Amino acid sequence: MKVILEKLSAYHIFSYLLPGFLFVILGERLTSFSLIQRSWVVGIVLYCFIGLVISRVGLLIVKPVLERIGFVKDAPYEDYVEASKSDSKIDILSAQNNLLRTLCAMVMMLIGLKIGEKVIGVLPWGADVYDFIVLAALFALFLCSYRKQTQEVVRRVRFARKKEAE
Repeated sequence: MKVILEKLSAYHIFSYLLPGFLFVILGERLTSFSLIQRSWVVGIVLYCFIGLVISRVGLLIVKPVLERIGFVKDAPYEDYVEASKSDSKIDILSAQNNLLRTLCAMVMMLIGLKIGEKVIGVLPWGADVYDFIVLAALFALFLCSYRKQTQEVVRRVRFARKKEAE
């Protein structure tokens, strides 16, 4: 377990563990759902996973919606890569930006949890259908995340190869 804790970087703590833990704490306070774990080992793993899910929701849903409505606009990727080489503060600001996006997604998901609590109470079918819906949604979320991450890697490789050719 000590090895796992040593592997948790500040990025992972602020990007996954903190939002996951906040979601669980606020979810228990605001709804009848409780995901709080008695075992801190299980808790760290679960809270990091929940935080990872929240982060992906922020990346795949919150960010595109906010970009589409013109609320935010990213710099071109190539400009970001070049500028971050000469200004180390950009990486810090980007990490803070990602945390804020994740927190927006967390609040959105808490609202969804509250709505889901009310809807589940009036649905005629049991929790098995709800479990299936959650699993299907997680599968779709991670499938889309995998696709987006692959696209990011390919874009970065192409950019690096282009710079080498110049």
